[in-house]
Amino acid sequence: MKKMDSTKRYEILRERMGNGDVDRRTFMGLMGAAGITAGVSGGVMVGMARQARAAGTSLYFEGWGGVVSEALRKHAFDPYEAASGNTVIDSTFGGEGEVLTKIKAAGNTDGHNILHSSGVSWYKRWVDAGYGSELNEANIPNLANVMDAIIKPFRKITPDSLSAVPYDYGTTGIAYNTKHVTKEEAEALGANLLLKKELKGKIGGWGDAANRAWYGALQSDQDPNNITDWDAVWDKVRESRDLVLKYWSSGAELMDLLAKEEIYVTEAWSGRVAALQDQGHPIGYIDPKNGLAWMESMFVLKGSPMAEAEELLNFMLDPATSLAVAEGQKYPSSLDPNKVAMTDMIKALPAYDATGTLSNLVFRDPVVWNPLEKDYTAAWNRIAKGG
Repeated sequence: MKKMDSTKRYEILRERMGNGDVDRRTFMGLMGAAGITAGVSGGVMVGMARQARAAGTSLYFEGWGGVVSEALRKHAFDPYEAASGNTVIDSTFGGEGEVLTKIKAAGNTDGHNILHSSGVSWYKRWVDAGYGSELNEANIPNLANVMDAIIKPFRKITPDSLSAVPYDYGTTGIAYNTKHVTKEEAEALGANLLLKKELKGKIGGWGDAANRAWYGALQSDQDPNNITDWDAVWDKVRESRDLVLKYWSSGAELMDLLAKEEIYVTEAWSGRVAALQDQGHPIGYIDPKNGLAWMESMFVLKGSPMAEAEELLNFMLDPATSLAVAEGQKYPSSLDPNKVAMTDMIKALPAYDATGTLSNLVFRDPVVWNPLEKDYTAAWNRIAKGG
């Protein structure tokens, strides 16, 4: 059998590390084994080993994909790599539950460092599961420019130290095709637009259990953070189910359904709607009364290389970087508009709060919702199957 050239072996191993198939420690070990197998002692393999060791630390980042990940790669990760010599290996997850399951199964956080995490509920989940880190805020001076209102809910959960920095925020409102639904009708009906029987088969929905319960609460005229009649919630969820063409599970799927006009109305993430509007699609957007707002953070998992992670977070919170990412992903920055001048594009984004207080937005209360997760998830799963 023909032996593989040592340079080719190195290239293959580097590609595997870049794809996230092997971590840096495993890469170094395999590279050494490849040198021995190939009969190489010194020379090219020694030079390659030195080059690999000088390449800096690898940080593993997991996020939402699509326009969000593209904006982070272009405006944050690539410039950071050039400035620091470290590497950010980014990948897309289907949801944080998927990542948590993998980590629990592995028994460690190897290959998982920073998550683009879904705000306070998931922050509490990660911390309660024992995977929170302790950030040295002295290494993140740009944190001083972040809105106090967006940091406060995280500090309430971990008052002694943060495990994440808030990075952006948005809303899950209602998108509608302006060729089939007027702005006046959308605003008049609010959450009940998603129950309009004349639109049956042209209605979409986010298939997330907590979201289904939240909108069921809105449609049964209840405060989602203080639900007193769950039967009424699930009745509305069933009513919605019978009208929906498809429940989407990702931002890319949401955009595709709206762009192709397979659906005319749906719950939607504000940033994805802004991206569709930029592309010229006839999509309107409203936030119904008590519509769901959310904040996202850059969560650093316990066991990560902290100095490098803190350096990356500080780089990402630099105003030039943060605003460029905000424009790219179409979600407002967590930076305080009273401290950092926002661009006209960011000011025009759905959900943007010019006051820096977020007082007009309604967030899911993790103290209320997290203990109910198993119950509402089980209920939604039954209804989704026809129950």
